[in-house]
Amino acid sequence: MATYRQAGVDLAAADAVVDRIGDAVTATWDDSVVGGFGGFAAGLRLPAGYGNPVLMMATDGVGTKAEIARLAGRLDGLGWDLVAMCVDDVAAAGARPLAMTDYLAVGSIDVEVVATLVGSVAAACAAAGVALLGGETAEHPGVMEADRFDLAGTALGIVEEGEQIDGSGIAPRDVIVGVASPNLRSNGFSLVRRVVLDRLALDDPMPGGAGTLAATLLAPSVIYAPAIVALVAAHRPSGLAHITGGGLAGNLVRVLPGGCEAIIDTGCWEPPAVFGSIADLGDVTGDEMFAVFNMGIGFVVVTPPARVQATIAALAGFGHEAMVIGGVGAGERTVRLV
Repeated sequence: MATYRQAGVDLAAADAVVDRIGDAVTATWDDSVVGGFGGFAAGLRLPAGYGNPVLMMATDGVGTKAEIARLAGRLDGLGWDLVAMCVDDVAAAGARPLAMTDYLAVGSIDVEVVATLVGSVAAACAAAGVALLGGETAEHPGVMEADRFDLAGTALGIVEEGEQIDGSGIAPRDVIVGVASPNLRSNGFSLVRRVVLDRLALDDPMPGGAGTLAATLLAPSVIYAPAIVALVAAHRPSGLAHITGGGLAGNLVRVLPGGCEAIIDTGCWEPPAVFGSIADLGDVTGDEMFAVFNMGIGFVVVTPPARVQATIAALAGFGHEAMVIGGVGAGERTVRLV
């Protein structure tokens, strides 16, 4: 007689995961959460103060950074990468992130692995001030190798109707402020795996760095959302861009209105050493590096000149280094790096 377990799906392990992660997940809840852990769904009471609330959603994943983490046996930073990718996208629309759900696909359930990953997501949600309402762990025997996994999630946010920031307020003479990123965050790892892992082992020293290759590459993402939400409330910017895959040019152009050209002075900041190491190891050109990686700028705020210093100070209050990296001029809708 054939059984589900013989087909590769372990329902007992799935139940064990639920038991292990319950406390970590519900620790992110407050009185706004409706429902119980382990049910089919949970919800949120909308916070007070909104006349015409608009709900915003964003979905993302950690990409192939997960494979490097698997090979290195260092999984506890991936939750920060996932939460950052999702809630920072929501914040880039001028919305306040409220909650997340996650989706973990595995070849075979390893209770320790799943508990570590979900615990990491929960810890990052707590730091970002969002509730982890639940998620799904899906076992895919015969489709994924037993120790392989993929991690993705969806964030929910709220904004008053008409208060979204979509870049339409950007105008010539606006100033571009870059918010520092100390590492790769969760983008460009397919290129990293090709040009770096063919040459170095994960426990080798990172050239030009202070730790191993694994420690450098797997440094968790900065989460910008709390700072951006506070900035929007206090010093409303003209535009916001979360710098992920596609780099500065590929992401900032998404919020530029017609008739505006963004000019980025790449000499205004020093990219962290990891980017130079990747370029040297793989003989990657500067143009390609800027097209793939954040190059040390994880978020961009476009603001009128009168609000520049207040913007930088507000971000510093949340521990983020920020600096002027360019400006907006009249011209074709494009981003030019100089």
